[in-house]
Amino acid sequence: MSRFLIAFLSVYSLLHAFVYFRVRVILPDKWPIHLLLILFMAFMVFAPIGTRLLERADHYVLARASALLGYCWLGFLFYAFWGFLLLGAAGIICRLGNLIAGSSLPTFTGPTAAVCVIAAAIVINIYGYFEARSLRVERIVIKTAKLPAGTERLRIAQISDIHLGLLVREERMGDILRKVEAEKPDILVSTGDLVDGDMSRIDALQALFAKLQPRLGKYAITGNHEVYAGLAQSVRAEESFGFTMLNGEVKTVDNVLNIVGVDDPAADMQENEKAILGRIKNGLFTLFLKHRPDPAGESLGLYDLQLSGHTHYGQLFPFRYISSLFYPFQNGPYYLAKGSILYTSRGSGTWGPPIRVFAPPEVTIFDIVRPD
Repeated sequence: MSRFLIAFLSVYSLLHAFVYFRVRVILPDKWPIHLLLILFMAFMVFAPIGTRLLERADHYVLARASALLGYCWLGFLFYAFWGFLLLGAAGIICRLGNLIAGSSLPTFTGPTAAVCVIAAAIVINIYGYFEARSLRVERIVIKTAKLPAGTERLRIAQISDIHLGLLVREERMGDILRKVEAEKPDILVSTGDLVDGDMSRIDALQALFAKLQPRLGKYAITGNHEVYAGLAQSVRAEESFGFTMLNGEVKTVDNVLNIVGVDDPAADMQENEKAILGRIKNGLFTLFLKHRPDPAGESLGLYDLQLSGHTHYGQLFPFRYISSLFYPFQNGPYYLAKGSILYTSRGSGTWGPPIRVFAPPEVTIFDIVRPD
């Protein structure tokens, strides 16, 4: 964790420094203005850490205010950085053109360019705020001969990466659960990162989850953020929401299907998914819950459908191209070898900045049906 903090603070500080040197052209020459901006940026660098410390010290109002300011600023800074980076690259190309051809192309270094980048970053964040609240229902139909006699259709609803905490609370969770309830699923599954903060004030959340009672139950696994928030309290909260937590277990539900779940590697549980899946001998449809979309080759063919999340499809475009270097299966169904299918959810909530850009949130509905 200390290495992560050092890396995070280093990268975040460099982003702030880069943006400061590009926006200072629009600031007055008087040094107090520059000093105030530098101090504000320094405060913002440490705001995510300060937010966690305030939350753990039970200063809920201050922690929520810090989270709102700090994460909204993070979203603005992200797009200001990309805007200035692109303008900087364009400026270099134009300067080379001026040098070679003797032209007078703009170099995008003046106040007008800086104001345009800032305005664009603000507009993108406003758009992202509304996209993050435009929850979509994605529908997937999977045909299988593994349903038992008398079962023509099995409907599974997946939620993922909601990140309940300081910013995502009852209002957002209520919107998500109403979407799920309208689909009348037989089973609800959560594929990790449902919890991402202190869960000492969850009475309203418990009441929301209590209204949703799929006939075959609710099942969940941990993601990396359950570990970061405190694994024990995260598991207690999710169990209080009515979820059966799967920790390297196989559950045969009502002799209709198998559900297998493994913990995220951040929990350091040392689970052997091939061995766990290998216990299944009944020939029923097997649903495999695994937070990270990294299908293991040796497990292919041992499950029918793997449900994952984790990547948020980048959440903030164009971050998906960076996350794809680590997780190439980021969005939607992937038909793997030996008949296994992987579905990676874009996630139902947000982490950090309460925005999404070209990565709308989703609730996913799977209809498992008999072949024609």
